[in-house]
Amino acid sequence: MTDKDTADEQPVTDALTDGEDLPADDLVTTRHSITVKRRKVNYTATTGRVVLRQEVLTDGKFDGHLAKAEVFVTAYTLDGAEPSRRPVTFAFNGGPGSSSVWLHLGLLGPRRVVSGDVGELVPPPYDLVDNPETLLAHSDLVFIDPVSTGYSRAVKGEKPGAYHGFKADLESVGEVIRLWTSRNGRWMSPKFLAGESYGTLRAAGLAEHLQNRYGMYLNGLMLISSVLDFTTLDFSDNNDVPHPLFLPTYAAIAHYHGLHGDRSLEDVLADAEDFASRDYPWALARGNRLTAEERADAVARLAALTGLSEDYVDRVDLRVEHVRFFTELLRARRRVVGRLDSRFTGPEQDYGRERLSQDPSYSAILGPYTAALNHYVRTHLEYENDLPYEILTGNVHPWSYKEFEGTHVSVADKLSAAMRANPHLKVHIAYGYYDGATPYYAAEHVVAHLRIPQELHANIESAYYPAGHMMYVHEPSRIRQSKDLAAFVQSASHR
Repeated sequence: MTDKDTADEQPVTDALTDGEDLPADDLVTTRHSITVKRRKVNYTATTGRVVLRQEVLTDGKFDGHLAKAEVFVTAYTLDGAEPSRRPVTFAFNGGPGSSSVWLHLGLLGPRRVVSGDVGELVPPPYDLVDNPETLLAHSDLVFIDPVSTGYSRAVKGEKPGAYHGFKADLESVGEVIRLWTSRNGRWMSPKFLAGESYGTLRAAGLAEHLQNRYGMYLNGLMLISSVLDFTTLDFSDNNDVPHPLFLPTYAAIAHYHGLHGDRSLEDVLADAEDFASRDYPWALARGNRLTAEERADAVARLAALTGLSEDYVDRVDLRVEHVRFFTELLRARRRVVGRLDSRFTGPEQDYGRERLSQDPSYSAILGPYTAALNHYVRTHLEYENDLPYEILTGNVHPWSYKEFEGTHVSVADKLSAAMRANPHLKVHIAYGYYDGATPYYAAEHVVAHLRIPQELHANIESAYYPAGHMMYVHEPSRIRQSKDLAAFVQSASHR
């Protein structure tokens, strides 16, 4: 049960200009409690949109601090805590185009959605329950929806596309973090970022941006389903980098679906990683210089690891693209496997196609999370807004990477720079073995190539789960991951 009462809060308002209401924060405050380990925890939730402003110069003259966007945030703070000793975690998901609903109601927040799991999905209308494993027991939480996601929008007269790109996204989310920290007197608090998927790329970029722009040094980053270098995921022609890096994930998926007999997952992964680290890259690099015998050996080994036929592996020239893999693996069973979580399977409209038409793992969680958020924000947090809450929107595309013109998209250099400048920065990376979107071995590859002193590698810890991209959909993984993140925050807070 959650007991709550509502406290009126005076929103930050602007003076009237020419008879028009200027954009203003519309924050709503409610008070709640939750029982964690038989202890009642009282906390305050603050929900609503924060106005982002920009100092504008016209012809070199200051033209005002003008409203540009309204960003939706949900903050949870522990009642009665000493701010300087209380950590705060700023959390967001990825996409680009995703709201923060997944981390909010799936893992970190004080309430969580009950969606079920593979083979036992919960039917509508779903359920929302207390989350006694919430990270709120150890850190205050601020969930941020980037512009055009959730309820976040550009203000009247402004172009939302101005925020739909790598640099602009960093700057706007970074400004939200600065504003919240300053307005709540939290500059002396231990500070963390938690990002998932593209949110890990955002978090790594923000670590450097916050240091360089505001002098804000962080205690830690929580990178969940990490992608820091797009080269590792780009299956474009003439880029062989992803193929070996996806192989261990392919092998794990094949194992989950019974294509490796009675071998243990650990044994299969060790075999796949050995081939992916040496013989497979060598075979790809040799191209048509492979002898017939060498090629046949590579085809046989790749087929055995992936669960695909030797004929298929040979026809795709040893290069198994990931969406084609999800479509091909269980074709004989007339099923496709999920991309976000390859434990899930689903039917297709026909079984001759090369690429699945929808991801069954995303279909399984979209309904529960959408219903839960829309119910929770009005009924429990008492925030009302008639805009549709954009769970995962395509309205942010095309997403701009103009800062990377002529090179590949990577923030490995930014994370490295942030760690070199702040040697106290700790990094926790969470991997899902059945995550077909951001494979664990690809993320490991990037981490192994960070340009940091050897001693700083001790600042990086890893956690592995027998689950997918949102590993907390798998209940045992959710329980363990909650403990892992709590331990990380406690150890990296230096209090």
